[in-house]
Amino acid sequence: MIDIYKTITDLSIGEFKDKGSKFYAYAYPIADEADVKSNIDALKKEHPKSRHHCYAYRIGVDGNNFRANDDGEPSGTAGRPILGQIDSFELINVLIVVVRYFGGTKLGVPGLINAYKSTAIDALEQAEIIEKTINHFYQLEFDYAIMSSVMGALKKNDIQIVSQDFQMQPKLTISIRKSAVEEKLKALEDVVNPYGMLEESPVVTTFIREE
Repeated sequence: MIDIYKTITDLSIGEFKDKGSKFYAYAYPIADEADVKSNIDALKKEHPKSRHHCYAYRIGVDGNNFRANDDGEPSGTAGRPILGQIDSFELINVLIVVVRYFGGTKLGVPGLINAYKSTAIDALEQAEIIEKTINHFYQLEFDYAIMSSVMGALKKNDIQIVSQDFQMQPKLTISIRKSAVEEKLKALEDVVNPYGMLEESPVVTTFIREE
């Protein structure tokens, strides 16, 4: 099972110049579309005189959430070349915004495609690219009576506790690497319900999300 993906660790910047036009690419690690908006809004304030703020992103471990925006450039000349480089570097959860300052000479469709592509490449070549695991997140609910058994099983099996809620009934949010989910959930079940003696598990396990 493939349960790793590549992304970048921090903001990286690239640039490209052609016939007086200047292009600046900003590559960001992002988690969701709210990050897209906030980063673009910040760049527009930083570059208020720029004619174009073209961008592309791909979000989510399934890779199905993506967008390419030309922001006034001829269709297909900016957003798509930027997205193409995100895909060429096999990255997920990445936004690239390319800011353009017009130099007075039109570059034509081939020139624009090359400029936006080259600027995106430069930004990604400056970036630190890392691999991350795809994890599944679950909520566990159980009685206080078996709390020590649950906590011991989580520690023994290196299952990460993301958050805890100890009120009327204990609730834990846990994270497990995708390829190890079946094995680790079974190990937990074996502790709280040895030999499957109980008809219903004393731990209610609810899948929350994958990321």
